Parts: sequence; structure tokens; C-alpha cells
Amino acid sequence: MSTRNQNSRSEITLENPMASALRTIVRTPFYGNNVVEIKSLAEAYYLAMESPGTIVTDLPVHNPGFMGLPSDAKVLLFNDGSVTGRCAAARRIIGQQGVDPADLNKKVMDAVYDCRYQTLYHATCIIGLDEDFMLRAHLLIPEGEENILYNWMLNFQPLNAEYEKRYKQSRPIENEGDIYVFSDPQWKHPEHPLGLTYFDPEHNCAALLGMRYFGEHKKGTLTLGWAVAARHGFASCHGGQKEITRKDGSKYVLSVFGLSGSGKSSITHAKHNGKYGIKVLHDDAFVINIKDKYSVAMEPTYFDKTQDYPCASPDNTYLLTLQNCGVTLDDEGKIVPVTQDLRNGNGRAIKSKLWSPNRVDKIDAEVNGICWIMKDPTLPPLLHIKKSDLGSLFGATLATKRSSAERLAKGVDPNALVIEPYANPFRTYALKMDYERFKALMDNGVDCYILNTGFFLDKKVKKEDTLAAVESIVDGSVSWKPFGDLKDIDYADIPGFEPPFDDAAYRSALKAALESRQSFVAALNDFNQLPEECQNIFADLAKQMK
Repeated sequence: MSTRNQNSRSEITLENPMASALRTIVRTPFYGNNVVEIKSLAEAYYLAMESPGTIVTDLPVHNPGFMGLPSDAKVLLFNDGSVTGRCAAARRIIGQQGVDPADLNKKVMDAVYDCRYQTLYHATCIIGLDEDFMLRAHLLIPEGEENILYNWMLNFQPLNAEYEKRYKQSRPIENEGDIYVFSDPQWKHPEHPLGLTYFDPEHNCAALLGMRYFGEHKKGTLTLGWAVAARHGFASCHGGQKEITRKDGSKYVLSVFGLSGSGKSSITHAKHNGKYGIKVLHDDAFVINIKDKYSVAMEPTYFDKTQDYPCASPDNTYLLTLQNCGVTLDDEGKIVPVTQDLRNGNGRAIKSKLWSPNRVDKIDAEVNGICWIMKDPTLPPLLHIKKSDLGSLFGATLATKRSSAERLAKGVDPNALVIEPYANPFRTYALKMDYERFKALMDNGVDCYILNTGFFLDKKVKKEDTLAAVESIVDGSVSWKPFGDLKDIDYADIPGFEPPFDDAAYRSALKAALESRQSFVAALNDFNQLPEECQNIFADLAKQMK
């Protein structure tokens, strides 16, 4: 699917579905006489290498020709000052309660005007790596922000000759236009001390103002792609997916959904000691076709935390860029990164597609299982949810902990248990659409599980426990038991993690957790309102607790 042939002269008419005030404001400066088009990743690399503040490390890029980079390309590092995470508090979405487009549109107009004396770079990439789902996206960003430009082109698929041809052959998407993003990371405004990320998802455009952190540009662009996918019969997924081939040749396709730091990347890339054949789709962004249940990766590379990969880790062979990390000199006097989070939390890197040896861009085999990754101390390591409405609703009330990837507003407790629907804080479309998409998958034979990767009561669920639970699903060796009085839920009988149903305090805590989810559902506003069938599911579940 592609947006080709959707950007003709007819876009200037009000009848065109892509005509809107913000889209016009954002798209117009792309044609200014101060705009330079960046036509290759190599060109972006040289710009970033020469940009003030860039650190050119002595780590060579592995197989640079595969990426379209110069043969002598090095890993580049750039730090963003004290801003080292994305900021949900800065997000504004047209159509949500309290968002005033008349006010915000004028601020974007002024931001564009204030950039007129600067050179602006225009880059074009592809989101979606298979002809069944491809979108074209454009970024406009001022000179001086070359590292963001380079990272954006690395994160998505640059529009080279191969992908230009594939894009032209891809399946058209009706009534959609290209994605346009205008960014000015140095923008400041007294009414927006944390910056402004402003989206018009129905018209595929956004303005990112005052946002230095690359992750805002990655997720800001990606969220518009997810919105297009959701409108056209796909489930938009912030998670990981892998195809597992058992010894007998049969396949199991597993999708895991969790916030940054939940373990989704570790689960996705786990090799399981060679027990299975593994193909990785992606560990962060993909879409599932609801009708045919095939899946398409949205991005070629990986934007991952660095703290789990010490300097000597072989995984660092595949680094392309680093953000918000330190450097030091090794014994040979070479500049090498300090990958642990010593400078700050949430040190980040873009890793090559080659990091995963069995990487694919599409999985044709139907999805078998969905796992919601949570950090809820009332839940054992593995649960099976047997009803589709309850399974999808658990995804809508995914409980977890905040991570260092987030830049929180003042007064927000980073340690509090929070609910993040479908582990996707970047959603720009109505929540009921996600609910309906995932419920449809479960109605169509996809099993639903919950993985708790935090603590169960006071006992930590270790990575090895989680991977063993995943393997028991794949092998069909898991021993299921009824989850107390909750008839539509089973738990995996894992030694050391038996739920103490005879403990009144535990039953009370579990009931309170269900009631908390019920309160969350009841408090959702119009934009996030779930269907009527969801309104009392958790209340009825809590009543089953004796």
C-alpha cells in the first residue's frame, strides 16, 4: 500500500481528503527558496559528521555499503543537553478535548516564519518495508540539526533507487497523502516550556517544536504512519514480533507489546539457545493485517537503549549512531563510547538491520499469539486470557512502570504503576480502533497472554523466567490452572510463582487491581471512549473474587 498519486494539484481543493489548515501550514515551507533536498544517506552522514558538537568515534560502521554509507563511515555521537527522553506532556492532537487549532496553528505559522533566514533540509523516507504497506514521509528541519536529520534517515528507509521502484509497485492507499513533518528543535515559547508536538493525524502531518530528542522525531513520524495503518485494516503495533520454527518445521508467530524497558526487545531477539529457528520482524514497530494476519515491519533499523550493552559487547559491532552517551579513550587512544547510563538515563543507539541475523521485513505466516507485557505485582509471570473482549481490554489497560525513555512533567511519580493502552503512548487515533483491531485478531484464532516482567508480589520475575514462559507457549508444554475465581483466565503453573489464593491480602490486592482497571475504563474521555461492551467487564470480573 502506498500514498502515491495522492499529491496532485487536486490537493489544493477543499474537497480533497488531505486538505487541512495545519497540513497546508506544514507542507508549504518545503518549497521555500531556503530549502536543500538531501538525496542520499551518505550526504546526510557527511552533514552530521561536520555538524558542530558531533563526536566522530573510532568505531567503524559495520558493512557501510549495505546501508549506503561511505566505506570509511564511523559511528557518530551527539548529545542533547539535559533532554534525554520524549515528553508526553508536550503532545497536542487535533480533535482531542482542550486542543485549540486556531491558537496552535498560528504558533506553527510563526515557527515557520522565524526559520526563513535559515537553511532548511528536506529528507524523504519510506515507512513500511513491504509492497503491501508503504508510506512516503518527509521531514523539514533547520541547518544545525544534522544529527536528527541523519538519525531520521537511518531509522526509516531512505528513498533510494531500489525503494523508489518498490514504492511505485506497492499497493495504493485510498484517500491518503504523504506524511509531512516540520521540526524546529530550538523553538521556544513561554506557554510551552517543554516544547510542542502537534499532530493532525487525519491529514498526515505534524509540527515538532522545541524537541531536541531524536526519539520525538522517530515516534512523531511513526505515529502518523500507524494512524494510516489503523484506518486501513491493520492493527498498529508498538512491540516486537518473531517467527519461531519448531524442530518439526511448524511455525509459531509471537507478538509482544510493552513500553520501553519492559523486555519486548529482549524477548524479540532471544535466540533460545538454538532451540528454534528464529526470524525477527522488528522489536518496536510493525502492523498486522486484520483480515489475512500477515505482518509488515515499519522500520529497518533499531533504536535501542545502550545500558544493556557494555563497551566490549559484540552487539556494539552494529552501532550506527549514539545519542546521550559518554565517550572515553581506550588503551590505543581511540575514541570509544561509554554505553552504560553513566551520563544520564536512557542512553540510546541506532543499530543496523544486520544486528539481527535472521531479519525479515514481512511475516506471511498468520499471527498465533499476542502477549501484553506488564509490570503488575498482582499478576504471576504468565496468564492466558480466554475471551477476546477481555483479552483486548487487558491490552487497553496495560499496567506498567514508566521508563527513563520518558521526560516527565513536574509532579509525576516515575515509580507509580500506570496504565498505557496497548503499550502505545504515541497513538493519535481513537482508542476504540485499537480495541476493535486486537479483538478481531483474537476472534480470528489469535491467543492472548499476559507476561509480567516486573515483580510478582515481592519476587522478581527474571529474564530467564520470562523466556522459559515464552518457550512453554511455543512448545505447548505449559501447565495451565484456573486463576482463582476468575473463570476466563488461566495461569501458568511455574514453581516459585504460585498465586496465594488462600491469602486474603493477595485476593484483596488482585481485586483492587481489577477495580483500578475498571475505574480507568470508566474515566476515559470521548476520544478514548471504549465500546459499550467494555464498560463493566472488569467490574463483573472483580465481583467473581470471593
